[in-house]
Amino acid sequence: HGNVITFSGPMLVANFGADELNAFTEHHFWQALRQPEFTLEWPGEGPNCRVEGTLWGGNLAMLTSLIGTPWLPAIRDGILVVEDINEHPFRVERMLLQLAAQKAVIFGSFTGSAPNDYDAGYDLPQVFDYLRQQLSLPLISGLEFGHEQRTVTLPLGARARLVNQAAATTLTIGGHP
Repeated sequence: HGNVITFSGPMLVANFGADELNAFTEHHFWQALRQPEFTLEWPGEGPNCRVEGTLWGGNLAMLTSLIGTPWLPAIRDGILVVEDINEHPFRVERMLLQLAAQKAVIFGSFTGSAPNDYDAGYDLPQVFDYLRQQLSLPLISGLEFGHEQRTVTLPLGARARLVNQAAATTLTIGGHP
């Protein structure tokens, strides 16, 4: 409601409280806080694309728990970036389908999402393939973002440009702090 930029990245205890702060995580944390524009690059998987929009997202389960409340950001045609931990692949599919009115979706880490006996082998790569067939928007995976020791910091609410090509994926973020 406040239309302010917030930062999603390392956690106080798990990252900053670790015996040693990961150098990648520390670099990206300070980059996001100090640079009014920066570019992340990674070997993303997904279709070629070039889109611009408001960067938003975070933990997928937390975002979908806000559906139907006044606290879910009213962002359409943005660039949604999501991550989660310990979610079954079928639940990831269901949650993503509820948030798909975007220009693109970027997948961060989904630790602990390996299928169990009840998933009948339906795993996260199959979820991503299925969603790419069902949705008419680019779904790009591989960003190091989430509940990991190596994670980027993202200024949610900032303007962003996503370019995915065979050589690399870039996400240029600006308009903050």
